[in-house]
Amino acid sequence: MSEVPSSPAAPAAATAAASVPLKPLGKVVAVTSGKGGVGKTFVSANLAAALAKHGLKVLVLDADLGLANLDVVLNLYPKVTLHDVFTGKAKLADAIIKAPGGFSVLLAGSGMVEYSRLTPEVRNQFLSVIETLTPRYDVILLDTGAGISDVVLFSVSLASEVMIVATPEPTSLTDAYAAIKVLAMQQKRQYVRLIVNQAARPGDGRAITSQLQQVLDRFVTTESGKPVRLMHMGDIPVDPTVREAVMRRQLLLLQTPGCPAALAVSQLAGKVEEALLHRAQ
Repeated sequence: MSEVPSSPAAPAAATAAASVPLKPLGKVVAVTSGKGGVGKTFVSANLAAALAKHGLKVLVLDADLGLANLDVVLNLYPKVTLHDVFTGKAKLADAIIKAPGGFSVLLAGSGMVEYSRLTPEVRNQFLSVIETLTPRYDVILLDTGAGISDVVLFSVSLASEVMIVATPEPTSLTDAYAAIKVLAMQQKRQYVRLIVNQAARPGDGRAITSQLQQVLDRFVTTESGKPVRLMHMGDIPVDPTVREAVMRRQLLLLQTPGCPAALAVSQLAGKVEEALLHRAQ
């Protein structure tokens, strides 16, 4: 993999999200990706179920404000969404519902064009929601949109930890690199965590992490002068039961908890709890 030139829109989008420095909130973990279609929402939902199984109070917030699909993955039909909260039609508490798997969700309305741009109003409303919810949960997972738009980068800026989901495909890895580069340069991230989905063989994730780290070492330097550190969190193997669960709009951990992908997500939850939550106490 070689250095990928930044698109002309990337610096402007990144600058917009980073124009007002924010202190990332504890217990908030952003699950994001460089490109769509890599299983980010699948990971968010099933990871939440696995963490809830550990006895943690978990909330998943659909932070893809314009193209929300967490409701589809969980087969939920919310009467109240984050859009209703933002427009003053409902209270925040009314928009939080229980999902299968024992965790809570705050769903965003889909197709809301007004949330495709990060206006000061959207920024303030979103920040207020996160600050209100953080003390109430052991962990909040932000299921962000894909890419490096200003809305995505602002969502990620609110998190104390960032987990990038990628697949072994070259396009996914190239976009993951681009996203990590922006997070290091604009948000001053010293390290980012990587989850490799649809891994074909054991060890693929560590090899991919090492490959990406070499590119980052060569081309990306953080404010401290040190290369950003990419931390491998785990692999989720290719597993036909994943597609079956997605098509049935069911959580994999509930439908087939003993399948290879579900076991991998459970192991990932253990790493998240140990590395992120225990360390924050």
